[in-house]
Amino acid sequence: MASILLIEDDPLVRRGLQLALSRHGHDVRTADTGEDGLREFGSAAPDLVVLDLMLPVVDGFEVCRRIRAAGDVPVIVLTARGDDFDVVSGLEAGADDYVVKPVQPTVLDARIRAVLRRSTSTPDGVRVHRALRIDTSSLTVSLHGEPVALTPTELRLLLTLSQAPGQVFSRQQLLEQVWEHDYLGDSRLVDNCVQRLRAKIEASPATPEYVQTVRGFGYRFGPV
Repeated sequence: MASILLIEDDPLVRRGLQLALSRHGHDVRTADTGEDGLREFGSAAPDLVVLDLMLPVVDGFEVCRRIRAAGDVPVIVLTARGDDFDVVSGLEAGADDYVVKPVQPTVLDARIRAVLRRSTSTPDGVRVHRALRIDTSSLTVSLHGEPVALTPTELRLLLTLSQAPGQVFSRQQLLEQVWEHDYLGDSRLVDNCVQRLRAKIEASPATPEYVQTVRGFGYRFGPV
């Protein structure tokens, strides 16, 4: 059973999703404002946050930024529009995934379970690449001997790329392996996560040493 914090100001949507996710086996707490959501987040320590972006006063973008600054709890944002502004802004704030309203509970449950599975891996030992050390058993990462805090999605992306140094992964392949999306690609999820990962493990994100872009196709893990 996963502990879910649902932050949604629409009472009908909030109650409907709470009941549906509870029927799917989750323990769901709710909040109807950004302020209440942040207080509940601080006291409840949820496994995952489902966050509406269009909240009054403290909007979902700011709530997401504060949650991400506090740690690595995954966030799935709900947006009433699938346009670039909401989606990209939510991902840049630190969201792991998004779902467009009206929300299908089965789709949201599948996204929740996929995000939570990113905290697991099949151990194959310790991968050392220059100053970067990836322990696939303990699911820990260090750089120059210092621990690096990664979200489950960032960790899964790094594990996927580093399992085959030099191999080029298309964005669609990464969507399928990291996000478990089986529809034709939303490259924004991949590109934003790559940017966040680079900011944490690269000495110079603009000239990456580890997560390298292959123009016109996707990404590969170096050094090779």
